Parts: sequence; C-alpha cells; structure tokens
Amino acid sequence: MKVDILLGLQWGDEGKGKIVDYLAPKYDTVARFQGGPNAGHTLEFDGIKHVLHQIPSGIFRENILNIVGNGVVLDIVIFKDEIEKMASFDFDVKERLVLSKKTQLILPTHRLLDAAYEQSKGDKKIGSTLKGIGPTYQDKIARLGLRVGDILAPNFRDRYDALVAQHCRILDSYNFEYDLTEVNAKFFEAVEFIKGFCFVDGAYFINGRLNEGHSVLAEGAQGSLLDIDFGSYPYVTSSNTTSAGACSGMGVAPNKIGRVYGIFKAYCTRVGSGPFPTELFDETGKELQNVGNEFGATTGRERRCGWLDLPALKYAAMINGVTEMFMMKADVLDGFEEIKVCTAYKLADGTLTDEMPFDIDNEEFEPVYETLKGWNQTLVGRDNYEALPQELKDYVKYIEDFTGVKINIVSVGPDRTETFIREEIEVK
Repeated sequence: MKVDILLGLQWGDEGKGKIVDYLAPKYDTVARFQGGPNAGHTLEFDGIKHVLHQIPSGIFRENILNIVGNGVVLDIVIFKDEIEKMASFDFDVKERLVLSKKTQLILPTHRLLDAAYEQSKGDKKIGSTLKGIGPTYQDKIARLGLRVGDILAPNFRDRYDALVAQHCRILDSYNFEYDLTEVNAKFFEAVEFIKGFCFVDGAYFINGRLNEGHSVLAEGAQGSLLDIDFGSYPYVTSSNTTSAGACSGMGVAPNKIGRVYGIFKAYCTRVGSGPFPTELFDETGKELQNVGNEFGATTGRERRCGWLDLPALKYAAMINGVTEMFMMKADVLDGFEEIKVCTAYKLADGTLTDEMPFDIDNEEFEPVYETLKGWNQTLVGRDNYEALPQELKDYVKYIEDFTGVKINIVSVGPDRTETFIREEIEVK
C-alpha cells in the first residue's frame, strides 16, 4: 500500500477538513503530519459544524485509526479541551487516536515567546496566531525540545523546568510580563490526561500499517504557500506544509507516496500579514468574505479575499506533485456575472511571467487578469457534476488547462452531501 496525501494549495483554509472527512471511509488510517493548533479544520454534517485543531479529521468515522505524527507540534492543554468537547459523541476517542512519541510538545512558555517575538516586530508582524508554533519548532531544530514520549520519563519535570527557565531568560530580555502559576498547573493536568492515550513510534507504526495492507491518508495543515521553504517567506508557517513534509512528518520513504490530492478554493483567501497578489479591497472582496463566511475556524480573524491566482496554483501543484485537485466553495461565486482569474504577473520592467517571484513581498509586480463568464445562479438542488451550470464546468476546464492537473471534486457547500465527484476514487 501507499500513503496518499491531502493538502492545501493556497494560504490555508481551503476546506481540507471536509474532504478528509469525505474521503476517510476509503481509508482505515488518517495521519496529521505537520502544524499545530494554529490549524482549524472545519467539518459539517447532520446540520452540525465541528472544528478540529489538532485531532485528525478522520476521528468521526468508525473503523478509522487516527495518528498525530512526529511532524506535528502538540499543545496538550488545547488537546485535552478538544477531546473533552467530543464527550457528547457516542464513541471512545482513545480507541480511534494514537500519538507519535516523537511529536514535539508546545509548552506554555512557547506561547509567551510567540507573543514576545511578535510584539517586538512592531509594524513588521508576521501575523502569528500566537499558539507557540514557531518557538516550538525553533526548539526542535535547536535540539532543546520535549516530546510526547518524554512525558513518561522519570525526570520529565526536571527537563521541563530547565527548558522553561531558559525561556524565561529570553522573555526577561524582552521585558515581557508573564505569570506561569496558572498555565503550569493546566499543563500538568494535561500531562496526566494525555497519559491515558496510546503512544507509538510513529515511523514503525505507519510503515507497519502499510506492510499489513492498510490504507493511509496523510492530512496536511495550513497551505502550500505557507511552507517554510517554498511559501511567501517570511510570511509563512514554521513547518513544511508540502508533500515532502509528509515523509519527514510521519517517517515514510518517498517511494511510499501514492496520490497527492491538492485542495483549493474557487477564489483565494489569506489570514494575517503577507503578500497577496490578487487581494481585493473593494465591495467584491467584501462580498467574497461575507458569502464565503471567511473568518478563521481557530482564531475568528477575517480572511482577506481575492480572485483565483493561477500562477500560484500551478506552482503549488508542481512542488507537491499533485495528481488531482479538488475545488472548494464554488457556490461562493454563484452571484457573479463575471469572474476574474489571474493568469500572469506583470513585472516592473513590463515583462510578463507565470512564475512566482523570489521575493513576492518586495518585488514590484501586478496581476494580469482574464475575465470569464460567471454562472450567476444558485447551485442549490444540484445533485451531480453534470447538473452544474455550463459556465461553472467551463471554469473548471479553464483551470485544468492552465495547471495541467485534473479537477476531480467540486464542492458547492459545507455539507458532506454537497460534494460532486467526477471520477470515483479507488484506493490502491
């Protein structure tokens, strides 16, 4: 068996949670391979909305084992709260979820460091969610971090106190005020709580599942344009959000990767600071935001909105090796007579390019648009792809022709039933 990967092709918030939930019955294992509680995956079914922050999106499906991989950074306080909110559901989360021992822990002082670093940047803020993600990955790379498996060590408290003391020295150098009494208490309550879960060696676990013939779906967080190496640096997250990150984030070899599903919205959004070539500052942008309910699942922050950026989408498909794409929220464009798409960038010297600039934040360029005919009608009541308006199908084909990648799913609403597959997906 191979590991199939599902990830976002824009700046996150593409609707990955819904698609993982939709695809999950085809798999018996779902794994998160990077990111932390800064990611919010929204699932909606039976008229109820569910937001997951760290738990893989296959958790609501029976007979699926979910794993938090070693590439994730885990805030066990948020994790505990998330698990407790699922108590009303008629299943035992502990039977469906395991944790890699090598998953890095987010300490309360990591969150304080995040706030201190962001505050020090002034008007150059990255737009961090202040969840402690960046400082935790910093400690991982600096070989200072604590991992889930360390919780079981007899000297865990000593190691925790030593790392916290180091963090406090940094906080003091920033003249940052803090009080650890309450946050420390909550952290160690969560430590005892998490001991009730199964800890595994993630690499052996995933590869063992594959060798036994189990199917695995790897679930990414954020989006490809937020990748630490290939995103709109420095306005990026602190992990590899692209398909290569699935290998290091779970412990699987590249030759174990099968399909790569790329998720994108029919338009573009972005949360926080950073470059956004097709951003709209007019009423059209506001309409996309309101109709699309573009407010962060984790933070509630407004998402910036704009037209679809095809050079960026093609770039993301290339670096991920995307085998098929899924288009989300097509229904948000229902009310438009015309739809614009960016097909190139015009550089300062007047030349056109369809390649992403090296320094997208500082290089001078402007998007070049093509105008397509909109469908200007509701998609409510359509029950299959062929029943969709011809203008929407033309939009799909235009994107396919530009990127060279087939769009196999078109989503026209948040519910499981509002998902149209053009060609049935068979897991091999």
